[in-house]
Amino acid sequence: MHYKLRIPMTLLNKQSKVSIETHGCKLNQSDSLSLSIELSKNGYVISEEKDDCDIFILNTCTVTHVADKKGRQAARSFKSKNPNSLVIVTGCYAQRAKEELESLPEIDLVFGNESKPQIVNSINSILSISTDDPLQINNIDQLNISRNRAMIKIQEGCNQVCAYCIVPKVRGREKSVHVNTLIEQIKKYENLGFQEIVMTGTQLGSYGFDLENMNLTKMLKKVLDNTTIPRIRVSSLQPQEISNELLQIWDNERLCQHFHIPMQSGSNQILKQMRRRYTSEEFVKAIDLINHNFENASITTDVIVGFPNETDHDFLLSKNLSTYSKFSDMHIFKFSKRPNTSAYYLYDDVDNFTKNLRSSELTEIRLEMFKNFRQSQDQLTEEVLWENYNNETKSMYGLTRNYIRVEKKTTSPQPNSIQKIKLSFNASNPPHFISAKEIKP
Repeated sequence: MHYKLRIPMTLLNKQSKVSIETHGCKLNQSDSLSLSIELSKNGYVISEEKDDCDIFILNTCTVTHVADKKGRQAARSFKSKNPNSLVIVTGCYAQRAKEELESLPEIDLVFGNESKPQIVNSINSILSISTDDPLQINNIDQLNISRNRAMIKIQEGCNQVCAYCIVPKVRGREKSVHVNTLIEQIKKYENLGFQEIVMTGTQLGSYGFDLENMNLTKMLKKVLDNTTIPRIRVSSLQPQEISNELLQIWDNERLCQHFHIPMQSGSNQILKQMRRRYTSEEFVKAIDLINHNFENASITTDVIVGFPNETDHDFLLSKNLSTYSKFSDMHIFKFSKRPNTSAYYLYDDVDNFTKNLRSSELTEIRLEMFKNFRQSQDQLTEEVLWENYNNETKSMYGLTRNYIRVEKKTTSPQPNSIQKIKLSFNASNPPHFISAKEIKP
């Protein structure tokens, strides 16, 4: 453990307020939720507001150099406003570049992913706090967090090692969480009042490969049979993992009909250079299979533009495949080299101007598809999980099962409740476009 801060007496003599800021993927969100619960059990006060917090925990991403920069800026910003605070950095950036972060004067403690479980005990040790009598956390309100969808880690690590991806270096090899442990965790979250769990991981489709007689399909069946939480969402699947057998599980309405399937490129040549394990034809097959099985499923994706050797024709193939797939949303990334990946050694022959241009072109397609999908939801009756309330706009915001964000004007907020409503599309109401209408009894 590394720390260089002389702990102020104010920290030693009061109940400390902790702010946790999470960057990056849902796997990090899962880790942050676990940290929130553990800290709450140890008597710390979790705060959604960073002002006047005593301890700041930054859970970082390192997928791009922009993510690294964002992490450094967040730590510096907090420390400048709270000079007597304890600043802790963890996550993938901390795993990849521990010594680099330890050298920054704004950062007091650095924990890689492997040492995340030590964070709370380390804070207790520094502040001389006893852990002999942990508090009981009986409901979601005690956690003082705005989320009411619990991220649950079903596996971690990746064996596929795509050319551009640093994740296998910072998350390690594939490791599955035993299904009995998952069921126990889901029941705990349900008892706390969570209405939805989101299954997260680095490579969810590989779940169970390291367990006896287990895979994702079998795990989902067992979870559905042994839990009662209203909504279960699977965060991401690879196109080659989509099958009729797997999709049949989604006949159970508790499974949310939202599928995040990374495309990355529409060009087979680029997919091969990326070391992706599917072709554009196989991607189309996966999209068609989902649309054949579900009338109203939403499909989201990730796309990288400007990968080395990506020609205008390669990019055209990506645009065409995107348009064909009719995604409800896309995450668009401009390729950037990451050390310790094989793509780092490729000649980056796509200049920044071209990357920006391609990103802008794809963003136009993305916005059109985003709007079109929401227009297709107009006047449909759906269940919405209300998540939070905005006092300024007097609006509740929530998510449908197929991952559409909905706004509802109300002076009687009911966060963390599921309500059946009629969706109303309004083209002049960005960025969500969808508002809720009460269903008259």
